[in-house]
Amino acid sequence: MPLIHFRCLVAMTFLWVANRMHAKKGVKCGGVLSAPYGNFSSPNFPGLYPYDTECIWLIVVTEGSSALLTFDHFDLEYHDSCDYDYLKIYNGFSGEEGNLLGKFCGKSSPPQFTSSWHVMSIIFHSDKHVASQGFSAVYRKDVCGGVLTGLSGMITSPDYPENYPNNAECRWTIRAVPNSVIKLVFVDFQMENNAGCNFDYVAVYDGPTMGETHLSHYCGNMKPPDIVSSTHELQVVFKSDFNIGGRGFKAYFFSGECQEVYTAIKGNFSSPQYPSFYPNNIRCHWTIQLPPGYRIKVFFLDLALEGRNSLTDGCDYDHLAAFDGGTEKASLLGKWCGREMLSPITSSRNKLLLVLHTDRNVANRGFSVAYIGVVPVNVSCTRTDFQIQIPVQSLAQLERNKIYLGTPSCPAQVVGLNFKIHTRFDTCGTESQVSNQYTRS
Repeated sequence: MPLIHFRCLVAMTFLWVANRMHAKKGVKCGGVLSAPYGNFSSPNFPGLYPYDTECIWLIVVTEGSSALLTFDHFDLEYHDSCDYDYLKIYNGFSGEEGNLLGKFCGKSSPPQFTSSWHVMSIIFHSDKHVASQGFSAVYRKDVCGGVLTGLSGMITSPDYPENYPNNAECRWTIRAVPNSVIKLVFVDFQMENNAGCNFDYVAVYDGPTMGETHLSHYCGNMKPPDIVSSTHELQVVFKSDFNIGGRGFKAYFFSGECQEVYTAIKGNFSSPQYPSFYPNNIRCHWTIQLPPGYRIKVFFLDLALEGRNSLTDGCDYDHLAAFDGGTEKASLLGKWCGREMLSPITSSRNKLLLVLHTDRNVANRGFSVAYIGVVPVNVSCTRTDFQIQIPVQSLAQLERNKIYLGTPSCPAQVVGLNFKIHTRFDTCGTESQVSNQYTRS
């Protein structure tokens, strides 16, 4: 981020924090923390914090970096749902519950948090009764590495897209909810190349440490393939040596209910947390992959996303997109936002990808869809007979002698790539009728 833009962001966020702050008169707390590292604490710490106070801290580091937050001490009045005194931690600006990472009280210290972008906000609130010692915390600009626990996120080499520094080593542990897997997708990759990938490289391990199964080393300009873990944890290691660099890499990860592959002939799914509000700052993938020959028909049962950009009338914020294939490089079938009643869509092949993108502001209920696999059937008619053609690959799992019309005495013939049935209206158990229409479905 250019320096002037960074300063403008800090100035604007300072005004935002000042407008949101409701601290008790005479109590100084909250503010914008823009240094590479620092610490902050509840008012009067380690003494008792004051009653009826609200403080907001906004941690702002340079774009492309993340903020790592760690608590040294934590002691707030306890309540089952933390409704009295509490600390809220947000991934980005507060005010949108989709950004909420957690709400804490009592004596159990919050876990270490790494933001998925360059802003993190913390709100401390106390009511008019019962005070405790409060908390102290430290933060630092986490230019590379950390523990990532969101439904989805992005990791990049240091200084990306500028050349990465020499002698760097970064370790990211991606941690999803138990009994789920993680998908890692590289969208850009340019590093020093050598046969053994032992100078500059990215290594991926199927687990939380380098002691787990080593999936592969990558270097050079060839983008790594998509990687799916076998457990709910994955470690990514970036390392550079003392000379020769490159642009580095950019990768997205998807975990838990934010990435699924469906292979059943029919099914349904919805956005994370539906019908409650979906999280902010996520990018989720749902892939429907059926046997060759099938097409996929998707029915939209509900759609409630952030609305259109009033300036461009486009779905520039939160949106749902459908692609006619297994990747985002496939043809776009549609892109939607707001609240719309959508007609069904049908793929031209046996794969379809739905992608939900949400930004750091405004969340809504999300979406719910159902799908079914359909077989393309061509039917043509004359006054006296008709013809049915079905692609062989659509019914490849069936024996040829089990494909017939009405009775086995009217079997299908294989003609080229199709099963073909050609018969008169008054045979094969059908009734004679007059028609000169031509239909295709």
